[in-house]
Amino acid sequence: MAIQTYATQAPRIGKLKGEILAHAIPVEVLGITGQQKDMPKNNSDTVVFRRYLPYGGNDNRWVDSSNVGTFASSHQTTEGTTPTADTLAAVDVTANLQQYAVLYAVTDRLVDLYEDDVPSEMKRQTGERIGLVREMVRFGALKAATNVFYAGGSSRATVSATVSLSLLRKVARTLQANHAKQITNILAPSPNIGTSPVEASYLVFCHSDLEPAIRDLRGYIGVHEYGSRKPIHPQELGSVERFRFIISPELAQYADAGATTTTAPGFESTSGTNIDVFPIIVVGEDAWGQVALRGMSSLDVTYIPPGSKDTNDPLGQRGYIGAKTYFTSLILNQGWMAVVEAGAPAL
Repeated sequence: MAIQTYATQAPRIGKLKGEILAHAIPVEVLGITGQQKDMPKNNSDTVVFRRYLPYGGNDNRWVDSSNVGTFASSHQTTEGTTPTADTLAAVDVTANLQQYAVLYAVTDRLVDLYEDDVPSEMKRQTGERIGLVREMVRFGALKAATNVFYAGGSSRATVSATVSLSLLRKVARTLQANHAKQITNILAPSPNIGTSPVEASYLVFCHSDLEPAIRDLRGYIGVHEYGSRKPIHPQELGSVERFRFIISPELAQYADAGATTTTAPGFESTSGTNIDVFPIIVVGEDAWGQVALRGMSSLDVTYIPPGSKDTNDPLGQRGYIGAKTYFTSLILNQGWMAVVEAGAPAL
């Protein structure tokens, strides 16, 4: 008699992972960027990203008003004399992996008698929840950037305006001064690790409530006007000058954190006393990093259907569907990204 081996189970498990990843990816917008760090098993819970500083050890700004007149002359040589050798200086940014999990339980009675296919819905919910967990980890790390611009104020508590073209130009000027590169590749929209080329730009991520303000920006081009240029994500809204905007209802605001509604009328407010402040995340290439999340090994998926019997469940009355992952996200270079904090126009 033939013995059923582990290999015969692989296609079912592989399909389940594929389903969960397919549900997870569409809910993530921030994850299309970020430097990817592969973390194989049994290699500690610490992730270290490294970059090397340019000559002089100045981070981001290599030549400025303090050395523009002496930078070239400091490299002059003397006949017959070997120049002094320089060394490279590195910056390490360290983060610790955290474990995140989603788990649903189901009974044999529900599977056998209930009119709906509940396990299938649990698979979908597992994928969307684990994707949203990762997105919130990214969002928490990125919105805490120190390179912050305030619309109509000088702090979060004084924000009294919405995003404007002049404010975006200030952001672009700062990013360019810090040698922040525009993004030319994004993660491909598939479970595998891969990149797709895009037109060079800074990517902007923000809440969907800011859509009217973005559409009102002078020079705004909607995705329907792109022609041969392709959207980089289903949630891409459009572009203005050096910026491409991707919106998501998950990138929530700081409730009642801005100026008073009497000082700044006409903006969304949770309580009606102070306006809500929305973080707008602007990223350049390699500004931040995350653990490599794509690929079939990125999630540890659990599917124990009812009927699986052991000493804890001798009648096979319970089943489980879920997933766990290790993940972390961190800013690698504060000068290569920015956060604009602004209000959203009330409609």
